[in-house]
Amino acid sequence: MRVGVDTGGTFTDAVSEDGRTVKVLSTPDDPAAVVGAAMAGLGAVDVLAHGTTVATNALLERTGATVALVTNNGFEDVIEIARQDRPSLYDLFADRPSPLVDRHRRLGISGRLAAEGSELEPVVLSGWLGADGLNGADVIAVCLLHSDLCRDHEDAVASVLREAGFDVSASCDVSPEFREYERTLTTVVNAYLRRTCREYLSRLSALAADVLVLTSAGGLMPVLDAAELPVALLLSGPAGGVIAGAAAAAANGYADAITFDMGGTSTDVCLVRGAAPEAAAGRLVAGFPIRLPSLDVHTIGAGGGSIARIDAGGALVVGPQ
Repeated sequence: MRVGVDTGGTFTDAVSEDGRTVKVLSTPDDPAAVVGAAMAGLGAVDVLAHGTTVATNALLERTGATVALVTNNGFEDVIEIARQDRPSLYDLFADRPSPLVDRHRRLGISGRLAAEGSELEPVVLSGWLGADGLNGADVIAVCLLHSDLCRDHEDAVASVLREAGFDVSASCDVSPEFREYERTLTTVVNAYLRRTCREYLSRLSALAADVLVLTSAGGLMPVLDAAELPVALLLSGPAGGVIAGAAAAAANGYADAITFDMGGTSTDVCLVRGAAPEAAAGRLVAGFPIRLPSLDVHTIGAGGGSIARIDAGGALVVGPQ
């Protein structure tokens, strides 16, 4: 039997191929346990298709790992300089999201590739491993210039770090595409989410013979692959809602629609044309541009369970907690 399970910040829902449904409260501290509980009343499961907002919520609520970044000398601040775009040109109080890697945990090392991928300077693989910023990190993101064209330097650095016992996300594995800021940021987000998602997703593999996880692009990925690439799951739950919403609209004679999906933690909208959700080469999630294929879902950190409060300046603030 095939079963679909969606884990949100507030509820976890399961549906079997024969139409039976189960709704239980989510347990953010142990999301894998509640997936098993939701499936328990549905019988033996051969295929589990799982949609999740665990990665999304961890990024929105800033509950990921402590990350260090290893990059080329002089490029340590790419993730903070970004594109120098101002989100609101005339708003004097507009803020960018604070970087996911503290300045003292960004390490520049010697070595350089040319723009076409040839080596200008050999990468240095010793003398920097004991840096304080690395030793204080849970996971390390490695992003070197032009590794989308030649991954040799990045593979060598990642190998040294893994041999030293570090958990490493390398940009040549995560997002091997040009544009240094987006590639670096996507790799950092993957590192930031990996610890949160890996144990949880690995535990799901025992719940069915075949466990698949919905990606941001609306496809399915084997669960153990998803545990290594959690950045691909940032719009996993929202993508499932978009696909279902588009199918429901088309079944009722509306090929063009806008889906609106409010959960406990976030709210997601997507444009549907010709019964097909709009696709995108990347999306902005929690203010960060993620350079991976996805449905064109717009997410904000405000849902039905978001906490409203008065900030230090007396203004009303909603979420992201």
